[in-house]
Amino acid sequence: MPLGLRRKKNKSRESSHLVENEEVGGVGKTELNGDGVAPPPAALRPRLVFHTQLAHGSATGRIEGFSNVKELYGKIAEAFNIQPTEILFCTLNTHKIDMEKLLGGQIGLEDFIFAHIKGIKKEVEVFKAEDALGLTITDNGAGYAFIKRIKEGSVVDGVKVICVGDHIECINGKNIVGTRHYEVARMLKDLPKDQSFTLKLVEPMKAFDMLEPRSKGGKPGGENKIGTGRGTLRLRSKGPATVEEVPTEFEEKAVKKVDDLLESYMGIRDTELAATMVEVGRDKVNPDEFAMALDEALGDFAFPDEFVFDVWGAIGDAKQGRF
Repeated sequence: MPLGLRRKKNKSRESSHLVENEEVGGVGKTELNGDGVAPPPAALRPRLVFHTQLAHGSATGRIEGFSNVKELYGKIAEAFNIQPTEILFCTLNTHKIDMEKLLGGQIGLEDFIFAHIKGIKKEVEVFKAEDALGLTITDNGAGYAFIKRIKEGSVVDGVKVICVGDHIECINGKNIVGTRHYEVARMLKDLPKDQSFTLKLVEPMKAFDMLEPRSKGGKPGGENKIGTGRGTLRLRSKGPATVEEVPTEFEEKAVKKVDDLLESYMGIRDTELAATMVEVGRDKVNPDEFAMALDEALGDFAFPDEFVFDVWGAIGDAKQGRF
């Protein structure tokens, strides 16, 4: 059901948003009504409240009234008196930089949101000894591309100051803030081999007790289940957010497989994009029909034909229970 949340009166941020003396991991009560039909008048719509903290440590805040990721960041920023542009990404139910818990297109109705904000800036020179750098790129839904995975033994794996979670701010002096992750992946792929290039990175802020050995990020086929409640809040880049049932087994398997194909073909991981592709292909009867619908919905990505064919096959395999 599209969100329609009442606006609070103008109060101080401390009294309106922050919860004092509340343990980390607490969850807000969520009232649900309706079954996905057209929304009722604003005054009668459900009031969905989520709990949040800054990942490096903060009081607990309550947020509500958002329909997409940008609005979510705005609500978190308002709660903690920071700028929305300070937020790099969010994880669900953990303060750690855990790419398996990365907030994508869905939030479980009982999920606790941790916001990772900008920390140290760094500039690093990389020699591109191989065609592939070993990076998987994703984005935060608000204009920041960042590193989701580093392949073991790759070119970037040998540059220890580059870490999972780092936001890529500039490539060879060109600011890429606002550039989609698939375009960033393409830019990195197109850099000439056997030459050096420069990256400007911003790593997430860490508390002292969070400092750990560098992680390679999420495994390509790892579990990425979101939420423990009976439903999830589906965030969309276009259109209102909706409250939906927990994804079916078919949807989970299909999205995981399509996300793997995105990494294999394009060097990105994006569960929201994968979910959209599965949704497009759910009711299509042949690959040509699927390709036309996909081009209409996501033509900006310019997916190669072999990728589209493999995605169609993955959706069909998931429908038939073949994996």
